[in-house]
Amino acid sequence: MGQKDITEKLLEDYNDVFADIVNVLLFRGNRIVKEESLKETKVKSQYKAEAGKLHEQERDVAKYWQDGNVLVAICGLENQTAEEKYMPLRVFSYDGASYRRQLLSENDENPIVPVVSLVLHFGMKKWSSPHNLKGVIDIPKELEPYVNDYKANIFNIAFLDDETVQMFQSDFRIVADFFVQKRKNKDYVPDEHKIKHVDEMLKLLQVLTGDDRYNVKFSETEKKEDIKMCDVMERAVNKGKEEVRKEERINSIKILVSSYRKRGHSDEEIIEDLMESYGLSCDEATKYVNK
Repeated sequence: MGQKDITEKLLEDYNDVFADIVNVLLFRGNRIVKEESLKETKVKSQYKAEAGKLHEQERDVAKYWQDGNVLVAICGLENQTAEEKYMPLRVFSYDGASYRRQLLSENDENPIVPVVSLVLHFGMKKWSSPHNLKGVIDIPKELEPYVNDYKANIFNIAFLDDETVQMFQSDFRIVADFFVQKRKNKDYVPDEHKIKHVDEMLKLLQVLTGDDRYNVKFSETEKKEDIKMCDVMERAVNKGKEEVRKEERINSIKILVSSYRKRGHSDEEIIEDLMESYGLSCDEATKYVNK
């Protein structure tokens, strides 16, 4: 599994976040699922494909909800930022594997529990591809009544209404609000909600947006205080400015080196001037000259 895939799952794997997502998206904010009622369950399953080869498929995050005796699985499926035509088929295969695992359980006395999958779509356009199995396969008219359909529960996070966003009580509220604002206004104005899982939430934002400015660090001492998105944005903006200044400095050095070369200066002369003008060490200046 790639580092990007692992990063996407860190925040949602916390029970408080998982329960919050399920409670808001399925139960309109009613606290039906308690975080203490969730326990880990298998996210990997195997299947045989062509030539009898064994393949492995993996959900993003899956939890067993003990109180309700229901297996609730959040399938962000790499937290979709783009549509995938065959998503209903993928969800069908994940859910089918969960049912098969129950069927093959050594304890036959356990009841078969329902499986619910949620697809979290973070795109700036609403999901327009089919939500159901019949929408992605060609079915002869004569067979259509006999082909079972299957629906993918797809939630467009950036299109949640303000009332729904306010229902979230975990760090996912910040994530949802971020994408809703980005879709509506382009400019993001952070609220006063305190971040509980700081590193995990920032890593998720970094991966979903592709913006490295959110790759900022807070010390353990800072985390003990109330870190909010306004603090994150301030640090992200400063990091962005620092990177711009760094890039401008590098370009300035490159231009100076090129200018010296055109005027016939030796490498030693250029290195000496770079050390004096930019406060570089001999090794740093030499690297620019040798590029």
